[in-house]
Amino acid sequence: MSLLRACAGVVTSLLAFGGGAVADDVAPRVPVPVLDWADCGDGVYQCAAAQVPVDYRRPGGARLTLQLRRHPAAKPEARIGTLFLYAGGPGSSGWDWVQSFATSVVPEISDRFDIVGFDPRGVHRSQPVSCLDQPDYAAQWGRAVPHSFATTVRLAREWDAACQAHSGGLLPYVGTAFQARDLDLLRAAVGDDKLTYFGGSYATYVGTVYAAMFPQRTRAMVLDSGYDPRKYADDPYAYDYGQYRATESATHRFLEWCAAHTDQCAFGTGDPVAKLRAVLDSLDARPLRDAAGNVTVNGATMLAELTARLNSGTRRWTALGTDLHLAESRTGPLMYAIAPSDATFNAVNVAVECADRLFPASRTELQARLAKVAADFPLTAPGMVYGPPAYDQTHAPACLQWPAAQLSRYAGSYAAHGSAPILVSGNTGDPDTPYADSVALSHTLENGHLITWQGEGHTARRKSACIENYMYEYLLRLTLPPAGTVCRDAPIPG
Repeated sequence: MSLLRACAGVVTSLLAFGGGAVADDVAPRVPVPVLDWADCGDGVYQCAAAQVPVDYRRPGGARLTLQLRRHPAAKPEARIGTLFLYAGGPGSSGWDWVQSFATSVVPEISDRFDIVGFDPRGVHRSQPVSCLDQPDYAAQWGRAVPHSFATTVRLAREWDAACQAHSGGLLPYVGTAFQARDLDLLRAAVGDDKLTYFGGSYATYVGTVYAAMFPQRTRAMVLDSGYDPRKYADDPYAYDYGQYRATESATHRFLEWCAAHTDQCAFGTGDPVAKLRAVLDSLDARPLRDAAGNVTVNGATMLAELTARLNSGTRRWTALGTDLHLAESRTGPLMYAIAPSDATFNAVNVAVECADRLFPASRTELQARLAKVAADFPLTAPGMVYGPPAYDQTHAPACLQWPAAQLSRYAGSYAAHGSAPILVSGNTGDPDTPYADSVALSHTLENGHLITWQGEGHTARRKSACIENYMYEYLLRLTLPPAGTVCRDAPIPG
């Protein structure tokens, strides 16, 4: 457990690294950033930059700059404090998220909180991690061979080498322990004694680590679509297996719905599962190519786009059925080519998870684990397992060969003893972060409280009005839902 004391504009940290600790009386002194808020140029939002240490073990050394964006409280006379947004991924932009969040919450939230989001270290505006550029990354997708372990390992090795070449100085320091320390410095910088926080998906792990490191500094935390923290960090193969299973299950639920609702799903006639396999196999056998002969679309790229769209839930299922119908003729938005944003997002997505997670150092075990998920989840897993490093559960080949030390990995307890109540929400049909992980997180936290939405899609906010009402009441008045609360409302249109 770590404590952080503010004194005369300086934060003194009890730093925990690799299971060890620096005694409080000899802890390094970390200056609280000074935030010079100024209009972002739109007359609505304010921007600022915060200097934080690259390496919290050596806080007097190199610095990096975090870029922040704020929607000021509309009623400052009734202001509660700052609501920090932390974007998931890892790799998503909290700076960008501020606008959509501030314009979609109930007015009392935007009236009474400064809403602040920022790009975490390694993300977008805050010294982004860089690996392969778009042409080279797209070429890796084109070179992927279904069920070829040797190719997968080789692609991961090439990816890792590019990450080291372009961002080697940052890779050891993008792990979640240092991200939590950044967050605590920003809390101090805005003048809040305690943190009010909203995070979804990977950001639930950041929030969990923050609460574990600084439990007395928590006011209210909403962790939407929670990670099982122990499994994520210390048993990653088991964690990834659950994610593969969630994706496969959600895909089958969608296709079963299509078959039962042919009036709403253009892909529903016949056997949708067999038809999807046929489309993916056809694209692997005869991929789409550009004028220079480079592969632009194959089964792996289409599968990545298809499974990502499942995160939107049932409200997008009709459109997804139409897109799959178009894919039968090799047209439509599922004919997805790897974009520069994919290379950028996946660079930090892989880097953070390889900084955080302990994979057994055995290539034999890696091969066996990948083969098992491919066999157990044959519709969706093979295209992810045997592709290049990409999203979340695909990272094992890269992490086993990762060139950077894990200097910013969190290695402590996750109980958050003495924290304020923490609200954890989970969707029973989450295709990305399994509902069981939210349950596990709520039990892991000493003061965790679970609320459930019976619905499809990733994260509950902007899907369930019932869940949102409980979230906002908690953030505003620290009122928790009754134990065992389950929301069963229809998805918010959109």
